[in-house]
Amino acid sequence: MDDRLLPTPERLTAWRHDFHRHPETAFEEHRTAGRIAELLRQAGLEVVTGLGGGTGVVAILDGRRGPGRAIGLRADIDALDVEEANRFDHASRRPGKMHACGHDGHTTMLLGAACALAAAPDFAGRVVFIFQPAEESEGGGRVMVEEGLFERFPMEAVYGLHNWPGLAVGEAAVHDGAVMAAFDVFTLRLSGRGCHAAMPHLGSDTLLAACQLASQLQGLISRETPPHQSAVLSITQFHAGDAFNVIPETVELRGTLRCFDGELRTYLERRFRQAVEALAGFHDLKVELDYQSRYPATINAPEHAARCAGVLETLPGITRVHRDLPPSMASEDFAFMLEACPGAYIWLGNGVESAALHNPHYDFNDAIAPLGVAYWQALVKALLDD
Repeated sequence: MDDRLLPTPERLTAWRHDFHRHPETAFEEHRTAGRIAELLRQAGLEVVTGLGGGTGVVAILDGRRGPGRAIGLRADIDALDVEEANRFDHASRRPGKMHACGHDGHTTMLLGAACALAAAPDFAGRVVFIFQPAEESEGGGRVMVEEGLFERFPMEAVYGLHNWPGLAVGEAAVHDGAVMAAFDVFTLRLSGRGCHAAMPHLGSDTLLAACQLASQLQGLISRETPPHQSAVLSITQFHAGDAFNVIPETVELRGTLRCFDGELRTYLERRFRQAVEALAGFHDLKVELDYQSRYPATINAPEHAARCAGVLETLPGITRVHRDLPPSMASEDFAFMLEACPGAYIWLGNGVESAALHNPHYDFNDAIAPLGVAYWQALVKALLDD
């Protein structure tokens, strides 16, 4: 293999900065996928493109010690519709789009591991490197599973990671069960009779109803969710009205509902619908509700989580492996892969000073890229040396 592909810290930084300058969002990651495939082929891996809606990439590496087990390693490759506020040299060159979640770093770490392992494939079995598009709300992981990822590339287990702001560099977190929450979205439109603001009795007040509903729905969390379980309902958009003196005919609310437990998720959706219908009936309003279940909860298999933690504890750059951090109410479509194949998903500290994920000032910490590469290499050798 060309020495120019060996994942030195400088080379990893150069790759990552290139991805960061050219962010691409869900199912549009054509340049990103092309660059990934190019580097993998130069490293000598077997590469399959066009997966996951067209922009997913899968690479295969067989160990030189003969047949054996197969495992999958996954990185997400898409960016977000966020206007970058950073002004450094590698800032986004595409207005309104940026890598605000570190997928550029995830891609770089998995690329580095693939190149390093290809240079010295001292293991038995097969590694399947999965570069997945459209993680951000669009379910690229689900699409890859539905397109037959695990049938085309059989594997015993699949693993993923995410950088984690607020967690110190050199620290990691591994959960034995729930890692990230399930994710539902809703769009609710209330329609009534618009009227003059001075004569509300001649219409039906959609704004009053919407405000009551925004408050009332929180009772599903504070009074109907068992205290030992977690759930979050957030109304994130409220669209209504155009004038000071008009009570609008329609109001639209949008938001999300998240939890971990499947039965609770079903219950909350049912009660959500009942609350909306009851309040709309009281105010004599018409209801249009689009409620979509997006991502399931991300749940680790305990035995695979233990293997990941054991590997992390052997790495020189890791100072602490947390086993007791609470799971996050954010969501992750790696959950679809874990539903189809056992495995585990870990967090790797991005630094205590890091801007939050999805923040316009966020930037992946290049200092952790070599650590991520070392983790992937060590995991492969630990699992495929048996």
